[in-house]
Amino acid sequence: MDNLNTHTCASLYTAFEPAEAKRLAEKLEVHYTPKHGSWLNMAEIELSALARQCLAERMNEKENLKEQVAAWQERRNTSAAKIDWRFTTDEARIKLKRLYPIILP
Repeated sequence: MDNLNTHTCASLYTAFEPAEAKRLAEKLEVHYTPKHGSWLNMAEIELSALARQCLAERMNEKENLKEQVAAWQERRNTSAAKIDWRFTTDEARIKLKRLYPIILP
């Protein structure tokens, strides 16, 4: 689960009656993703590519959707698509300097 402010068990109580919210909350084991996890960024990039390249048109049949996604996935894997990270370490040290320690000689 990502760290969006509504992604908590407490949010269940705004959507359901208290007894139902409690029942659902007790069934959940929440694992939050790192806020700056590069694997999460990669997943979001892939889902964005899937949406733009494959899911741009409406599909009426579930089987058609499955076939289209499988074909897209096969093409993506065959082409060994890579992510071009544009945020360099030097840029990170400037933008996120509060997170990097200052090392004195």
